[in-house]
Amino acid sequence: MERSEIVSRLSRYICTELLNRPDHQLTEDMKLISGGVIDSFSLAQIGVYVEDAFGVYLPDTELTVARMDSISQMADRIIERMA
Repeated sequence: MERSEIVSRLSRYICTELLNRPDHQLTEDMKLISGGVIDSFSLAQIGVYVEDAFGVYLPDTELTVARMDSISQMADRIIERMA
């Protein structure tokens, strides 16, 4: 799976399911949690989504603001786990 598809699917999920704003525009490097776009509790939901959508398990130790604050960081974690 291409990185661009992972980024697109993550962005769509966050906008539609977490923000309830399907037309909202997120950039790949936008700070989501530290920037106040989503809260840290949303990381658990993202973890479940990643497992369902990409077949990748992200342990709780990786579901942190330091590791998952942007779509770019999330995509990097997914790609690392897919390898």
